[in-house]
Formats: sequence, structure tokens, C-alpha cells
Amino acid sequence: MTKEELALDVITRLKKEYPDAGCTLDYDNAWKLLVSVRLAAQCTDARVNVVVEDLYAKYPDVNALAEASPEEIEEIVRPCGLGKSKARDINACMKILRDEYNGKVPEDFQALLKLPGVGRKSANLIMGDVFGKPAIVTDTHCIRLVNRIGLVDQIKEPKKVEMALWKLIPPEEGSDFCHRLVYHGRDVCTARTKPFCNKCCLADICQKNGV
Repeated sequence: MTKEELALDVITRLKKEYPDAGCTLDYDNAWKLLVSVRLAAQCTDARVNVVVEDLYAKYPDVNALAEASPEEIEEIVRPCGLGKSKARDINACMKILRDEYNGKVPEDFQALLKLPGVGRKSANLIMGDVFGKPAIVTDTHCIRLVNRIGLVDQIKEPKKVEMALWKLIPPEEGSDFCHRLVYHGRDVCTARTKPFCNKCCLADICQKNGV
């Protein structure tokens, strides 16, 4: 089986296993996903979803967050860890949205990468979930699973994994595929315990690399 064939088989099986998988960060506006994905660095999505409720209660829009001081934002987002740098990036990011994009999130990958605190993973998430564009989100679950399954060969650098997957995953499948890897990585192909291979829908085709 070629890597391309393996990728299509994995996509089909995960789609059947997790038909409704989507982003686990709560948002109803593009700028809120931008905030949440910055807070999610080294923090669980569940905690971020709780913290942003307080953040948006006090700062309900882009202008409010842009006008707040980083210290005021940090006071609320501290439970997510790395509060000082995250607050600084959020504040700077909202100022750019306000001043350069009329309060909107730019629908351009390179423009997203220029925003404070936004890397390739975050930019791809925005492109896929908000704008419905082709996207490959190489978070820790994605990197761990595609190595174990055998779609990539012991590649741990996020950008290199992303580039490898672009060659294997049909563009229209990329965003949902990565969301399904998150669900599978949390429930079955776990990081902190031995993977539950006995209940894995990919067990017979997985190379179990890196286990």
C-alpha cells in the first residue's frame, strides 16, 4: 500500500468513526477563534472555552480588546498559562485587526502569519474552519498520529509534517481530517498512556511507528 492509498483509507475510516468531528474551541466569530487558538498553546481547549467567557463578558469585540491594556487581559487569561505573552499578542493582534482590517480577520494565509502570535498551525485552523479553505493543522495529535500510522516517517517538525501531508491528503479533506485526528488522539491513540490499539479503527493498517 502506498502512502497515498494509506492516507485515503485512514480518511475513510476516521470519517466513519468521527462523522461530526469539528473544532473543539468554541467561537461564533473569526476574531474569537483567533483569540482562542492563541490561548490554547500549552493549554486544553476545555479550559480556554471557560476562560474566554469571562474575557468576552468584559471585552465583547475587537475594539474593546484593542483598547484594553495587556495587563488587564492577562488578569483574565492567566489560568491558560503564559499569560503575559498571550495577553500581549492578543492585544497587539486586535489593534492590527482594528487599524488595518476594519475589525475583520484577513482571508489570506500570509496576512494571518503576520499577526502577532499566529503561526502556521493557527493560520491553517482559521483558513479551514472560518473560510472553508484547504488546511492542514499540525498540532501535537496530528504529528503523533501520522508518524505512528506511517503517513510520515519519523518527522516531528510541524511545518515538515504539514508539507508531507499536503502531498497525501486531498485539499478538501485536510481540515476535517486533522480535527478527526484530534478526537482519535484523545480517545484512542493517546500520548500519555499506551495507545488503545485493541479498539482502534486503524489497527490493521497502522505501522505503529513511534509507539
